[in-house]
Parts: sequence; C-alpha cells; structure tokens
Amino acid sequence: MHFMSSLQAAWARNQSLVCVGLDPEPARFPAHLRDDADGVFKFCAAIVDATADLACAFKPQIAHFAALRAEDALERLIAHIHATHPGVPVILDAKRGDIGSTAERYALEAFERYGADAVTLNPYLGRDSAEPFLRHADKGVILLCHTSNPGAADLQDLLVESGEDGRLPLYQHVAKTVAREWNAHGNCALVTGATWPEQLAQVRALVGDMPLLVPGIGAQGGDVEAVLKHGKTSDGTGLMISSSRAILYAGTGADFAAAARSAALALRETINRCR
Repeated sequence: MHFMSSLQAAWARNQSLVCVGLDPEPARFPAHLRDDADGVFKFCAAIVDATADLACAFKPQIAHFAALRAEDALERLIAHIHATHPGVPVILDAKRGDIGSTAERYALEAFERYGADAVTLNPYLGRDSAEPFLRHADKGVILLCHTSNPGAADLQDLLVESGEDGRLPLYQHVAKTVAREWNAHGNCALVTGATWPEQLAQVRALVGDMPLLVPGIGAQGGDVEAVLKHGKTSDGTGLMISSSRAILYAGTGADFAAAARSAALALRETINRCR
C-alpha cells in the first residue's frame, strides 16, 4: 500500500496522530533486558506491540541501532511491525542526503534492505539527491524543513531568493519547492519542529494538506495545543506528532511496555482534545 494511504488509514482507524519513535538506549532498559544479547529487539518489539493500536506510525532512528551494531535487530523489528501490525507504517529516521550512486544505495538501504515505508531526508543537496527516493512512488519521502533543535534558525531562517515570491526564509523556500516541484507522486512530507509553532503555521500555509512529521513534543518542550492550532489540516489530521523518550522510558521495571502504552494513550488523548 502507498505510504500516504497507510498513514491516512491509521489516522482514522486508531484515531491517532501519535508517531512512536523507537530510539533504543540499553542503559535505560529494564534490568532484565540490559545484558540480553537480543535486548534491543525484545525491548522495541514489546513497545511496538503495546502501542500499535494507539499510533499512526513508528519511527525507528537508525543511528540508535547502528551505534549498537544492531542493524539486524532493526531489520527484524520492521519485519515484525509489518507482519504483526500491518496497518501502521514505518518511517526510517535516517536523514540521508547524498548524490549519484550513493543516493541510489541509500534508497535501496531504506526501502529494500530495511523495508521501511518512508524515510527522512536532508534536502540541502537539492533535487537530484532526493530523486532516487522520490522514484519509489509508493514510499514516503519526508524532508527536513524547520527542525526542532535550538540551532535550527542558524541556517533555516536565513533569507534567500525564491523566484516570484521574492526573499523568503530558507525553510519556506524548501516547503514551497517540495510542495510545488518534488511531489509529483504525492509521496512527500516535511519535518517541522513542535518547538517553532509560528514556523509550523507558515509551512502549513505553504503546503496545504501535505503531512508534517512533528518532533519536539515532551523532552524538547513543544506544546501539543500549539502544534494542533498551527499544524492540523481542516479535517483535523495532517500530522505525525512524534514522541520517543517520553513513551519508551515511561517505566523502568518489568512492566515497561504497559507504562509505554499508558504514556502513548495519554498523549493520544491530549492531542485528540486539541483537535
């Protein structure tokens, strides 16, 4: 199924805009999994199984697996999600961005090796760096636009020439370019941080109903009400509001998966009250 179709179906079926980030840190695992050779997979799979009916997407962060030499666990985890919870799409958070044959290989890595339904990209190298991903018309291509970190404004808010629109902040030029020129297959989305609500509103105004992946809720201080006010579409969807640590590490004991479920449920309820 097309990534966008899966996402829209999950929004409706699970009544959820929650994207559960999967960022394993073994030092924060419950004691019985810290020294388990397969602890990364077991921890993440338990979180997935506890929250799948509360989520619109899962977002494993590739560096958290690669740094642990756990790429095999990531492959098995995505396969597990597809087999056990086939209605919930998987976004590989990789933030790739390169050219030529390297970009081709990164696209194969994301979509064939790992079997992800979507991938995050850095658009800084331009259209040709994204083209190998865009050609996978059924896969989601989620491009960084205005990120959630404090340093986002260092470059993303710089004024640049943007054709007939004159001078715009770079992030607005990215949003406009992706929406008007890169989205021929209807498979693009943008990353816009919850910590910058005014910029989020500007992006929504530029891209219409294009989905937005919104990190920065919870530990980074983003406000759910502001995100919904500035980012939702007219039908109350259009967002993948990402939460990782607040869900993953809600509990530290043997009942960690139940605690994660409670945290995901609470976030879903908070979002839905604001919708």
